[in-house]
Amino acid sequence: MKKLIVLLQMILLGVGLYAQENNPGDAILGTYASVQSGHEYHAKITKKADGTFKAQVTWVKDAIDPDTGEKLKDTKNPNKALRDVPVDEVVLMDGLKYNAEKNQWGDTKIYDPDRGIRANVVVRIEPDGKLSLKGSVLGISETVYWTRL
Repeated sequence: MKKLIVLLQMILLGVGLYAQENNPGDAILGTYASVQSGHEYHAKITKKADGTFKAQVTWVKDAIDPDTGEKLKDTKNPNKALRDVPVDEVVLMDGLKYNAEKNQWGDTKIYDPDRGIRANVVVRIEPDGKLSLKGSVLGISETVYWTRL
């Protein structure tokens, strides 16, 4: 019985490693921590059914308004319909695509809730394992780094 369990574990581990090796774009999946404009937050990157990726905030330090006791909202969102979304549920990127030739992700925009703007984005995994997210608008760029949790 023990041998059967060990064999099943090895098979499952092998399948997981095989899938990861054959889908290098999936290396981006996970939960990350970062600080931007003095705000600490966590964001989770997931893969959608169409093969693209989505990044959504899952936690924000000090997300409660001290005056009202309620969660802060995404009040700077240019889309008025999204201004009531709690800050710890904001979608930062949607439709992110992996470019195997360049070993980077892009072809979408990143949303900056502090400024209420969207920028073209290029995402790379740095040699130290951090994710670099370079947002650009009209030739002006800013890079933010996310650390995997």
